[in-house]
Amino acid sequence: MDMHHLLHWIYFKGLARALRELNMSRLFFSVVFLSLMYLAQRFWFIRVWRLTDSIRQPKRKILLRGFLATAVALLLATILDPFGHFTGHSSPGNWVFSASKLWLLASSFGFLAVLTVGAVGWLSRLLMYAVPSAKREGFDPARRAFLRYAVFLSGSIPFMATAYGFASERFRYHIEKVEVPIANLPKNLEGLRIVQLSDIHIGDFMPRLEVRRAVEMANKLNADLVVVTGDFISRDDDPIQDCISELSRLRAPLGIWGCNGNHEVYTEMEDRSQKLFQQYGMRLLRQESAELQWHGGKINLIGVDYQGGRRFSGKERQLLHGTDSLIRKDIPNILLSHNPNTFYRAAELGIELSLAGHTHGGQVGIEIVDHQWSPARFVTKFVAGPYYLPLGNDAHSGEYGATSPGPKSAALYVNRGLGTFGMPVRLGVPPEITLLTLRSAI
Repeated sequence: MDMHHLLHWIYFKGLARALRELNMSRLFFSVVFLSLMYLAQRFWFIRVWRLTDSIRQPKRKILLRGFLATAVALLLATILDPFGHFTGHSSPGNWVFSASKLWLLASSFGFLAVLTVGAVGWLSRLLMYAVPSAKREGFDPARRAFLRYAVFLSGSIPFMATAYGFASERFRYHIEKVEVPIANLPKNLEGLRIVQLSDIHIGDFMPRLEVRRAVEMANKLNADLVVVTGDFISRDDDPIQDCISELSRLRAPLGIWGCNGNHEVYTEMEDRSQKLFQQYGMRLLRQESAELQWHGGKINLIGVDYQGGRRFSGKERQLLHGTDSLIRKDIPNILLSHNPNTFYRAAELGIELSLAGHTHGGQVGIEIVDHQWSPARFVTKFVAGPYYLPLGNDAHSGEYGATSPGPKSAALYVNRGLGTFGMPVRLGVPPEITLLTLRSAI
């Protein structure tokens, strides 16, 4: 269980149950995470406190140090109560708490950057002992100046990147066009186009007008079918009707379909979201299926409420309970399931295509030697994009992959979502509108 899910369990299920769900590896991660937070905040607090020593006016010094103490208290409250359960859900309070979360993100990476440059400087000093004294004396001033600038630059980059991710990148919607090979796809379904939206999280950091802009972009893709895979809101006081009203502007000949995400379940909005979909002429599937016809061909569209299941939990076979009765053997099946961890079970049951969200792609991606690390990997193997597994009974024993699907593979596509949760920032993981085109698997 990663920190994100740990906090959810504490908030919604209680501390005792959360602790029972922990295993040693997740506990280790939690300890490392909290230790990094503590060391980073201590590092910056000491430096800011020392800056106040240079202030000569006593009243101004007391005021600044009082502000600093208040900021520390707010950061502590943010770590202990990340969802504002005890402090309320007022809009100003949400902005203040979100700002503190952004600070925690930027300051932690800034601390690591400064620490890295400092380590390089320390190693360089060790190497200098191998240099004759005369040469060392001539080199020291320039080296010291370089290290000072390097420390300043490395420490400031995470703060600038976080500001950019908040102010700009989280609204830079990216259209992903993907061709998905589908096992047993009839020829008359070749080329069927599906637009997928997910994880909208309307609220303070996802205005209604931004949802409308995404809908307008999606409509320009002229899809045959539109699906929305959950998380319309983040909290129970978010304007879910505004979100679903904007989604009703979507247009597709085969209609607009959806499923509930974990935030609809957590806030007990599953029934309300279903009724609102119906009110606005759409349909939200809850352990239901519907037959769709296109160019003489048929598709079985299945939708389920959020399925709670974690990476390597050993409970994958318990997911999608009762869904086997909804599956058709005579036509292709498409599953709308917010949690991508249902993919193993879906592939085992014979579902040819699963569409999911939930991960947000991690919201922050770090490129390391041509590989992108994402915090979502603590939640799932299926972070973003396409994945494939053997179709049928070999699904659980098969290796998942994002390339080279076979003619008898089950496919999954994980949408990075439109909105954000936890921290209103995206870095290297742009919000996504997906256009999927079905192709026959070769």
